[in-house]
Amino acid sequence: MSLSDPRRQKQLKTLVEKLGLSADVPVKWDLLDLALTHPSISRDKNYEQLEFVGDSVVRLAAAEVLLETYPEALVGEFAALRSMMVSDRTLAEFADRYGFERYLLVSSSTSIDQAGRISRLADAFEAVLGALYLSTQTMVLVRSWLDEPLREKAAEIRRDPARQNYKDALQEWTQATYKKLPQYLVKEINSLDQERFCAEVWLNDQKLGVGTGRSKKAAEQAAAKSAFLEVVKG
Repeated sequence: MSLSDPRRQKQLKTLVEKLGLSADVPVKWDLLDLALTHPSISRDKNYEQLEFVGDSVVRLAAAEVLLETYPEALVGEFAALRSMMVSDRTLAEFADRYGFERYLLVSSSTSIDQAGRISRLADAFEAVLGALYLSTQTMVLVRSWLDEPLREKAAEIRRDPARQNYKDALQEWTQATYKKLPQYLVKEINSLDQERFCAEVWLNDQKLGVGTGRSKKAAEQAAAKSAFLEVVKG
């Protein structure tokens, strides 16, 4: 379905209305159409370049929302919160919220790949943000509707950070604060409660946290959680 098809034009206008934008906003419809075209449809004309732009747009929007909503917070907490606010899982949730999937052009063979669904939706969401930003070269078509879900997600994470990915959050914080990545040391242990592995997370020769788990990944997450709650949230 091409942009010249009245059905496609109606789809895109419906999506814009779902975002709370008026019908006469200066959207570049060719960019929006491209933003909702998966690479499985066209190897040359797809959302990949717009996704690249949109990645920066959503991070800027999240940063502005955090600064305006929590002006008393530390930069380290901003970095950790933003990391979770712009994760693929969160962006896919936002895409679901506005029904992006029904407007995304994707091949039938790709559409049945449920394992890649979150990634597809997150990519398309970023691409749409890129298209809206490039339509005016400003954030006006983005923040008018994106601020609310970003604020809601930030509040949700602050209330219940255990639902999020602590490794990603801690990494974002250490990069923003020290320009370094944390290091994990994992060893297998003998335990009666099925916790097979113990992990330590280190930064600048300092042990930030310790955790155990049934797998190496679980132990690393537990260590990252310990560090995050102690160093960032504490």
